[in-house]
Amino acid sequence: MSFKNVEVKTKANVYHDGKVTSRTFITPAGEMKTLGVMLPGTYRFSTQAKEQVDITQGHCRVKLADQQHWTDYQAGQIFHVPGDSHFEIEVVDLLDYVCHFGS
Repeated sequence: MSFKNVEVKTKANVYHDGKVTSRTFITPAGEMKTLGVMLPGTYRFSTQAKEQVDITQGHCRVKLADQQHWTDYQAGQIFHVPGDSHFEIEVVDLLDYVCHFGS
């Protein structure tokens, strides 16, 4: 996956004591996305807009707000999170991801 002619925000988004970091970029069409890395651990995130998360490297388990069970994801897979919600993610192996907002 690659993106061309994007505007990159240089300030890092840092969460959970630096164990999760990302950089925001804007596509020529005005779409906001982030490229990020998560170290192994379990984290909780809240959402405002809908999100699509593409796993580009690693392995994780995700539990959405309205679910009782965890679902496994690995490189090449995608999960969706509703807006105004939250999710928990357990990172098993170093995780690289692309998050698409409003998707």
